[in-house]
Amino acid sequence: MIPAAFEYARASSVEEASSLLNRFGEGAKVLAGGHSLVPLMRLRLAQPKALVDINGIKDLDYVKADGSRLRIGALTRHVTIQRSKVVRDNLPILAEVAGEIGDNQVRNLGTIGGVVAYADAAGDYPTIALMLDADIVTNQRTIPAEDFFQDLFTTPLAPDEIVTEVVFPVASGPHKYIKFRRRLFDWAIVGAAAQKLNGGWRIGLTNVGPTPVRAKAVEDALQKGAKPEEAAEHASDGLEPADDLRANPEYKKHLARVLTRRAIQQAE
Repeated sequence: MIPAAFEYARASSVEEASSLLNRFGEGAKVLAGGHSLVPLMRLRLAQPKALVDINGIKDLDYVKADGSRLRIGALTRHVTIQRSKVVRDNLPILAEVAGEIGDNQVRNLGTIGGVVAYADAAGDYPTIALMLDADIVTNQRTIPAEDFFQDLFTTPLAPDEIVTEVVFPVASGPHKYIKFRRRLFDWAIVGAAAQKLNGGWRIGLTNVGPTPVRAKAVEDALQKGAKPEEAAEHASDGLEPADDLRANPEYKKHLARVLTRRAIQQAE
C-alpha cells in the first residue's frame, strides 16, 4: 500500500530536529532507520502528518568507551555495533545481539536509538538496556532504562524530545543472548539474556509482556547458589505475556524458563 500524505523535513542537528518537531506538533515522527515506522505507514497503521529525518546528524553516530561506561550514539547502525572492536571488548553481549537483528539490509540501516525509542516489547536492545541499568540520554535529560520503557510502544519522550545516546555499563564477563523465532530473520517470539556483572548475574527477557523484563527472581536464586536449571524455573514468575498467532501465554512462559536456563548454561 501507499502511505498517507505527510510532510518531510531533514535535520542537520539535534537542535534543528527538535525545532522541526515543535513546529509540526504531536503528529510528527522522527525518521532514523525506518524499519519499524515505514512498514506501518505503508499499511496505514501509522499516519504521521510529518517526518523529521535525522540521518544527516553525523554527531549521533559513534561508539565510545568512557571508563566504566560504553556510550553509543543513537544513529549507530546495528552492523557497526556488531563489528565494533570497542563494543566487543567492553560489552560483547551487545555485539552478539546486534548480529541477531534482522537481515543484512536491516542491520545496515537500522539504529540503536530507533529500536530503543520505538519501545517494542519484541526489540532486543531494550532488554539489554533494562537488565544492565543503562541510561537513555535525550536532548533534554537522562532517563534510566527502568523508567523509560513504560508500556508497549510507550516511553516518557516528549513530542520534541529525541534519543541521542544509550549508555551501558562495561561488562565483558560471561554472557549469552538467545532468541526463539520461527524463521532466521524474525522478531523473537521470546528471548533471554544472561550477563555476569560485578560478581552476580543479570537476566533479561524479551517479548514476554508489554515491556522488556528483568528476571530478578532468577538473579536472586543464582545469588543464593541455585543451579541454572533450578533458578531458571523462576523466569516465568509474574509474567503476563500476550496471546498472539505465534504463541499462547503458557508457551511463552515455558520458553522463558527454557531459554533462560540455556542462556545461563551457555554463557561464556
